[in-house]
Amino acid sequence: MGACFSRGDRSPPKRRGSRRVANPAADGGGGAGSNRWARMRSSRKEETLIHERALAAAILFQQQLQNGGGTAAFDRSASLRYPNGHSKRNQALPRSSSSRARSLTDPLLQPHQLINQDIKLDDLETNHFVLVHGGGFGAWCWYKTIALLEECGYKVTAVDLTGSGIHSFDSNNITSLSQYVKPLTDFMEKLTDGEKVILVGHDFGGACISYAMEAFPAKISKAVFLAAAMLTSGQSALDIFSDKVESNELMRQAQVFLYANGRDQPPTAIDFDKSILKDLLFNQSPTKDVALASVSMRPIPFSPVLEKLSFSETNHGSVRRFYIETLEDNAIPISVQESMVNKSPPERVFCLKGADHSPFFSKPQALHKHLVEISRIP
Repeated sequence: MGACFSRGDRSPPKRRGSRRVANPAADGGGGAGSNRWARMRSSRKEETLIHERALAAAILFQQQLQNGGGTAAFDRSASLRYPNGHSKRNQALPRSSSSRARSLTDPLLQPHQLINQDIKLDDLETNHFVLVHGGGFGAWCWYKTIALLEECGYKVTAVDLTGSGIHSFDSNNITSLSQYVKPLTDFMEKLTDGEKVILVGHDFGGACISYAMEAFPAKISKAVFLAAAMLTSGQSALDIFSDKVESNELMRQAQVFLYANGRDQPPTAIDFDKSILKDLLFNQSPTKDVALASVSMRPIPFSPVLEKLSFSETNHGSVRRFYIETLEDNAIPISVQESMVNKSPPERVFCLKGADHSPFFSKPQALHKHLVEISRIP
């Protein structure tokens, strides 16, 4: 995760102690065992009922897909901000005025409110999304986004960067950004002449798609930065986040430096304190997705976040940029996101209300709506 970096050398934080809650005392006398057995049977019946309902819902959903049913609907809480297309650098962008209360859910809309009802993919410059995960994540984190986009007819590719997801390479042995993003650049090289994609980068994936923008500008229709590091020429991810890490206690506690070359050498990777992950990255996300992340996330290679990138106006500067802000983000706070946006204004900025640092979990349908809308911008 791109935000979890600081210049300091810290020992791994102590894990929080678990809190144990005692069970209420059972009734005395001969009826205690009977009552306990009754409660156990009742609990089993409830579990069976829940399982049957879940199975029925899954079967119904599958039948809807087979019968040509539409994808899930969108969250109306997401608002779009339209900055002036000719904004000067460092000019502040207008903020959203929506006052809708935030929600931990991603509620469905009615069928007539779906943005993808009349999508004409043949009219788009490209209908191919390439999803680039953030530091520590992998292609697995996009599973909801992949399903929603493919159900609309889009083509979707989610890559595992070197040492991430199911890629077997050891993160401690990654020494450059070019090595880290090689799966992405290999994919871009294989695109045929005239074939374009929409790149979406999350978190440190923003630096990765910026690298690709400089190398393959003719193959990129649009670049979408999702709660991501949006660097300017001469910057590294560490330049953006280091000061913010120092002032963010939660972020400082979450990072665990790894020293594969010995403690007398610079760190080789950054791991996470799993007990803090939910509060830092998934504070609005469903429990099942937090569980998935806790067993799937891998250490972030340290060298790539130190690397300063150089961009040219003819390459990187020629690609259309869009930014999607996450307003309940504890990892890359909205103030940091706005600072990047104001320093190098993209074409448009979108807001995801109620979204934590992992909107593909916490607000998947609202995120999907924005991605579809961006694809349709002429």
